[in-house]
Amino acid sequence: MANPLFDTLFGRYAGQDTAFLHLPDGRMITHGAFLAQVARFAHVLVELGAQPGDRLAVQIEKSPEALAVYAACVQAGVIFLPLNTAYTADEVSYFVENSGARVLICDGGRAEALGPVARAAGAALETLNADGTGTLCDKAQGKPSAFETVPREAGDLAAFLYTSGTTGRSKGAMLTQTNLLSNAEVLADYWRFGAGDVLLHALPIFHTHGLFVATNITLIAGGSMIFLPRFDLDQIIADLPRATAMMGVPTFYTRLLNDERFDRDLVNHMRLFVSGSAPLLAETHVQFEEHTGHRILERYGMTETNMNTSNPYDGDRRAGTVGFPLPGVELKITDANSGDTLPDGEVGQIEVRGPNVFKGYWQMPEKTREELREDGFFITGDLGMIDAHGYVQIVGRNKDLIISGGYNIYPKEIELVLDEQPGVLESAVIGVPHPDFGETVVGVLVAAPGATPDTDAIMEAVGQSLARFKHPRKLVVLPELPRNTMGKVQKNLLRDAFGGLFK
Repeated sequence: MANPLFDTLFGRYAGQDTAFLHLPDGRMITHGAFLAQVARFAHVLVELGAQPGDRLAVQIEKSPEALAVYAACVQAGVIFLPLNTAYTADEVSYFVENSGARVLICDGGRAEALGPVARAAGAALETLNADGTGTLCDKAQGKPSAFETVPREAGDLAAFLYTSGTTGRSKGAMLTQTNLLSNAEVLADYWRFGAGDVLLHALPIFHTHGLFVATNITLIAGGSMIFLPRFDLDQIIADLPRATAMMGVPTFYTRLLNDERFDRDLVNHMRLFVSGSAPLLAETHVQFEEHTGHRILERYGMTETNMNTSNPYDGDRRAGTVGFPLPGVELKITDANSGDTLPDGEVGQIEVRGPNVFKGYWQMPEKTREELREDGFFITGDLGMIDAHGYVQIVGRNKDLIISGGYNIYPKEIELVLDEQPGVLESAVIGVPHPDFGETVVGVLVAAPGATPDTDAIMEAVGQSLARFKHPRKLVVLPELPRNTMGKVQKNLLRDAFGGLFK
């Protein structure tokens, strides 16, 4: 019996000396050398008692060895659980305990703090540092460079990814081999990746974007990656001439645009720039094209589904949209109360169905039933609409919907107006408690470099563009918006900070 995910992503490269990872220090790791390290790690996992179907949690810095741990889990049939490197020991404790992880691998500098976490959960604790040292690598030395791949079926679980948990406890999304493999195959074809591609990879690999999109696509296509530990502007600019494609979050592109070295000549050989994980400002989209001649390709995905939609490779990549449903993915806009499909042009909740959609939430059957319909459609929690040309537009999260005096208010509509005002770099609109209306609108602004937004003039402009019930009751100017590691604005933190304004 085969192991579809390992065979397709990794196994076919056994013994090949083709380039896989290009590192900042000038080293190049071949597919064959990488797979030898994977096999040695797989032997260690078995030695630690990890059996097929067990969970392995990692909180480690990005490195070739960290990527090899992922591959070793796939080869050994172990469910891979990557954790954000910013999580505290208390947060890690929840994930390890909830998942029942058999093994926890952490950075050596965190071993003292996470030792009690592992002991309490009955998990083996190993260390892996960014430079490739640690107890895991020590144990791997001398192990065979080949490992008999554990048979797995397409429907078997391959990974757990925990949701960000902005409301309530994080949920463990169970992802199968089919979920990961089908999505990577579709994206590699849709975005025209091939063996000649070199992907500039500066994303973290504890998240869907950097691991299951960027890495899996490169492996399926047979290309290679410039594998950077993190986004470093100087390093990115130095490496762009060697790349053909880049995937990033909006922050990557705004920082590049602010550097005078980033010009049309630097990227005239590039084939593709992809943005995701957070909305890309329309202004950034336009500036990037004017500056480079390239239109950034924006797409839409989430923890539970990997990628759902994409702007086209050929055709109009429209700012403010996330394109069309990917091949094999069905998407509809529904009424939150009735579940009925809404006509194009109306805002409702986004539901998706396809081989990319997860199996359910770990040990949360009721939550799974609430969000995953019996017919396979997943209620994403995102609000959106389909325009007259079939492009999907994301309006916001269901939990970000503001209901003021009985009126539904979609923050995105107000943010688009605020973002256009002089002196405003970006904005975030939130709902806060109000004694008369239940909720009211607050606009949080970030000033453009060297500018001071005129809040009175902005309020006047909003009054001309939007109905009165949508007007912010107050505008607040902050140095920056709070974001998570993937660049998403954390509106829950803004609601916490300004929730008492009208009490």
